[in-house]
Amino acid sequence: MSASDIELIMRNSVDGSSMFAREGDNFLEDGEPAARLSTFTGMLPREMKKQGATISKGHKNYELMLNLQLGIRHSVGRPAPLTSLDLKASAFDPKEKVWTKFPPEGTKYTPPHNSCDFRWKDYCPLVFRTLRKLFRVDPADYMLSICGNDALRELSSPGKSGSFFYLTNDDRYMIKTMKKSEVKVLIRMLPAYYNHVRAFENTLVTKFFGLHCVKLTGATQKKVRFVIMGNLFCTQYTIHRRFDLKGSSHGRTTAEGQIDETTTLKDLDLNFIFRLQKSWFQEFQRQVDRDCELLEQERIMDYSLLVGLHFIDASYNRDPLLTEGSSSGLRTPKSHAESEVELDADQLLSDPNRYASIKLGINMPARVEQTVRRSDCDSQLIGEPTGEFYDVIVFFGIIDILQDYDISKKLEHAYKSIQYDPTSISAVDPKQYSKRFRDFIYKIFTEDT
Repeated sequence: MSASDIELIMRNSVDGSSMFAREGDNFLEDGEPAARLSTFTGMLPREMKKQGATISKGHKNYELMLNLQLGIRHSVGRPAPLTSLDLKASAFDPKEKVWTKFPPEGTKYTPPHNSCDFRWKDYCPLVFRTLRKLFRVDPADYMLSICGNDALRELSSPGKSGSFFYLTNDDRYMIKTMKKSEVKVLIRMLPAYYNHVRAFENTLVTKFFGLHCVKLTGATQKKVRFVIMGNLFCTQYTIHRRFDLKGSSHGRTTAEGQIDETTTLKDLDLNFIFRLQKSWFQEFQRQVDRDCELLEQERIMDYSLLVGLHFIDASYNRDPLLTEGSSSGLRTPKSHAESEVELDADQLLSDPNRYASIKLGINMPARVEQTVRRSDCDSQLIGEPTGEFYDVIVFFGIIDILQDYDISKKLEHAYKSIQYDPTSISAVDPKQYSKRFRDFIYKIFTEDT
């Protein structure tokens, strides 16, 4: 998209009034239907219910998100010279940050707006601008996803870390609030991360697009730091199952009462083995090794493999965790009436457009085999294969890569090692964590024969 497209987006919401959807809003400027947004985002229309609560006027975080959108529009829309992918070391300097004032009345560089007075910080702006270029993110599309007419959505509860998560309306991007310690880790590892994602196009580690801070002025002086990431489950397919897998067993299960259609299940909830085609499985092993070597080198631990499954056979209804005997009342979908047209794996591979969308960890045709755990072994990580196979589209990536093995994790390791089996806990040395993670992943992912 051209610079004029960016200017149109900026002009359309210059006072902040159109950054969030209001009840009854179905049109863009000049009466154009809101469905036109799908032509910008490249996404197919999605009928399934979306995660999260829409942030509209009156929401407790409305002003914060308004500030975020004003800042993103300023950062992305700011003219910048063309740069080489070979960045100078100075671009990664922790002191490389840009502060911008956003008073409500506006300045020479910022528009007037209806939010509170705040300051905006961009961390290592040249690095993240170049990362977006490496990840083939169009600036206008990026701005439209985050700052367009459609509202952001807040996920229902904060993560274990206390961070809050927000999704763009087109599901392309996830915004996560961060602790100061996480910001420091990301900036510290940024040179190695940049070189890694540049060298390995199929990397499975989280894609980071921007690192920012909003500082409210006045008595509170509150700072909110956040990172913008790619959403692994941005797809026209319904994600029927989600798993967050670490290779540890202590506390790695989900209480039945907490399970609903969007629950991310854990290691001890896993009841499948994932079978990939030979060439994909070999590439998967190579890339997991490379990515884990990066994380081990950067002293990172406590990361996970996030896996999403779409069952091609929509009549699948054999998941014992989520069907008979489950108090949650959740049932596996039995039809595609509210999602996409059913297709089989052969159709997927023979369709040139669909085949072109397949990448390692994205839109991958595969098979899963159902497993069953022994009733006498509560901590059995991998169940016994049953011989029941299902065709799926699988998505996966390595997430939560900003926890280093700091003093708090070392103390957690020492404390829990006294109470529990040291091999079962998440908090272990990065080298041990990497080995255990890979050993587990290479048991639940196998070559399809």
